[in-house]
Amino acid sequence: MDTTALRSTYDRLLDAAAVPDLGDAHDGGWNADQILAHVLSVDASIAAVALGIVAGSRPAFDNRISLDTWNLDRIITEHSGRTNLIDHVRNQATILCDIADQLNEEAASVAVPTLLLSNDTLVLDQPIPLASLIVGLSENHVPAHTQQLLDLRVAVPGHA
Repeated sequence: MDTTALRSTYDRLLDAAAVPDLGDAHDGGWNADQILAHVLSVDASIAAVALGIVAGSRPAFDNRISLDTWNLDRIITEHSGRTNLIDHVRNQATILCDIADQLNEEAASVAVPTLLLSNDTLVLDQPIPLASLIVGLSENHVPAHTQQLLDLRVAVPGHA
């Protein structure tokens, strides 16, 4: 798989996460650390699925653990501040992309039973190719969380 687009998508996410003065979500949603912990959890889970497929097993992907607030808080607590959390997300994204770069067509086409929830709404409950799971990060998941981070910017009085 070619992960050029995915790597660029992660660069944009990490640039947005490094912006100073990220406040709280106006709608009561996740803060920057929770967003980063969620991305980290999803990336580790997808990397584990990909490695499982390469090893010959047929794992499933279920994103509910990456939505669990206890798990997000655990991930945040394991890091000493946002910079450390950003570095871990960067490293995990690199690992995921490195794994994806090495997938052959056969592994990339393996159907992965997938359960995706978003805001307590079922988005997907069916097998999809591993490649689609990874491409979905680039096309949907990471850009959506990048926008969430950008929406957390605190407006500075007197600046547009």
